[in-house]
Amino acid sequence: MTTSAVRRVLIAGGGIGGLTTAVALRKAGIKATIFERAPALRASGSGLHLWTNAMLALADLGLADAVCEVGPVHEHCDFRSWRGDVLATWPIGQFIERHGQATVAIGRRELMAILADALGDQELHLGAEVVGYEQDAHGVTALFADGRRERGSVLVAADGIHSVLRRQMLGDDPPRFNGYVAWRAAIDFEHDLVPYGSFCSMYGHGKRFVYYDIARGRLHWMSVTNAPPGGVDAGGVRDMLLERHKGWMEPIAEILRATDESKIIRSDILDRKPDKQWIDGRVVLLGDSAHPMSFNTGQGACQAIEDALVLAQSLAARSDTPAALREYQTQRQPRTAASQRASWFLGRLGALSNPVAVAMRHRLIKAYWERGVFKRLDKDMATGARWRPLPAHQSSV
Repeated sequence: MTTSAVRRVLIAGGGIGGLTTAVALRKAGIKATIFERAPALRASGSGLHLWTNAMLALADLGLADAVCEVGPVHEHCDFRSWRGDVLATWPIGQFIERHGQATVAIGRRELMAILADALGDQELHLGAEVVGYEQDAHGVTALFADGRRERGSVLVAADGIHSVLRRQMLGDDPPRFNGYVAWRAAIDFEHDLVPYGSFCSMYGHGKRFVYYDIARGRLHWMSVTNAPPGGVDAGGVRDMLLERHKGWMEPIAEILRATDESKIIRSDILDRKPDKQWIDGRVVLLGDSAHPMSFNTGQGACQAIEDALVLAQSLAARSDTPAALREYQTQRQPRTAASQRASWFLGRLGALSNPVAVAMRHRLIKAYWERGVFKRLDKDMATGARWRPLPAHQSSV
């Protein structure tokens, strides 16, 4: 039985972090209610990787099999130059034997559907925008844009990188622009050079291109280039990208030509330096509101999923709610800070444009990644998670 004093957790934000937190809390026997400002659940971006660390967490929630029914298990990751020269190959298919779960790629929309189905709709409120909070020694009140108020034991800020609750807690501190912009889309695409379970990341001069399949016959791609923030594409985006990647390895041109221009999403790449404070009394940050990171390690959603498990574990195990939140913060901050720093560093490495620097980068990847970087990340897949399995409860507290 849970020893938690928590009677109800309010969650601001119905993204991957918020949904996973609600599922984990319910499994721990704690009632959770999500408030999402949008009129429907929506996924930003198109595809993502669920690395083995996230799949271990989803397995604890009973959702790993549902993910594997949709998304392909990835056997290896290839890193190449823009001309196609192999820089390094990471045999991630071995994770199943070593750690007990695969690495899977999946569409964001499909992952959110799996999480929402596991949660059900009884405790999910759409069109409910949380704009602030008040609290006392006994609980916290979420304040809504329409004047409504909701009372709970804990308020989880899972409202993203531009979190209004983080702003109330820590002040107005805009996210950091990383110096590059990404264009991305998910398309129907099959090609002999893209076998099922493919991942390929290519490096050029201040430019990158990544693709991986997220379902059979469905491909996610992303083009990244050094550019100022805030730009608006006036039209001809596909032709611009085709010109930018002219002469790059196959099948990049085919991928771009197969893309409906209206489906291409443009994003300034933002993050933050690690924060030391995630909690204010009974209010706690989670996911991108706590530790936003760039795409470069593929760990953004994965770390939010881990957050959910650790938060639920801490709240279920302790009768002192503020102490439980402090325990969550203490456990999670070192791991997420490492991912934030690694993502920033790899992004700077990928953004190199000087020909001499690019050549040195490629030599570095060839010489060190397979012996150093991959071994460290491999170990991190399992040993860094550090949560205890959640007990199953039949009813909420």
